[in-house]
Amino acid sequence: MRLLVIEDNPKIAGFIRQGLTEQGHAVDVADRGHEGEEMAAAEPYDAIVLDLMLPDQDGVQVCRNLRRRGLNTPILMLTSLSTTADKVTGLDAGADDYLTKPFEFEELSARLRSLLRRGQAQEASVLRFEDLEMDLLSRKVTRGGRKIRLTAKEFALLEYLMRKPNRVLSRTMIGEHVWDMNFDGESNVIDVYVSMLRRKIDKGFDKPLIHTVIGSGYVLTADPSEY
Repeated sequence: MRLLVIEDNPKIAGFIRQGLTEQGHAVDVADRGHEGEEMAAAEPYDAIVLDLMLPDQDGVQVCRNLRRRGLNTPILMLTSLSTTADKVTGLDAGADDYLTKPFEFEELSARLRSLLRRGQAQEASVLRFEDLEMDLLSRKVTRGGRKIRLTAKEFALLEYLMRKPNRVLSRTMIGEHVWDMNFDGESNVIDVYVSMLRRKIDKGFDKPLIHTVIGSGYVLTADPSEY
């Protein structure tokens, strides 16, 4: 996932960012409500972690403004206020879930996965394409029953490809969803990672699945003649 964290406490923001990055997600951070609102409206985030107490405007107002703009991105609101009235206010403003500080990172991660499933009701915890299988919870990948070891970034890249099978994905699209806002579109890092991933996924198998579409990008498909 590509995630936005709007949190003014640098320690908490860093804790969340590190944990999510280690899971292979691309994470951007804003420490002001107005900045976060503009970033959320401009970039294709899969989910937003939004602190309630921000220095320039509170998270409820940020959430309300984003919903007024027509943004449907799932929002997980963080707060040290735990009364029912506070939670109702946040949910009524358009938040999808509520997490009270202090919290365990495992719970934050689980709630984000739950938000993604709500937005994509048909999605299971396991992605499959041909004989390739990815377990999103255990973070294990197999092909034809053979275990494949991937780095966090390789896992995130393969996950994005498996969510969009038989669809050509440009380098820009991959960069936006798998890397963060600091990604340099002029670098060849995507090509390098695709090459490493292809060696792990396709080497030793009769049917390659990851293909280059010259001038366009990459596609996960069993029939490259279509592209």
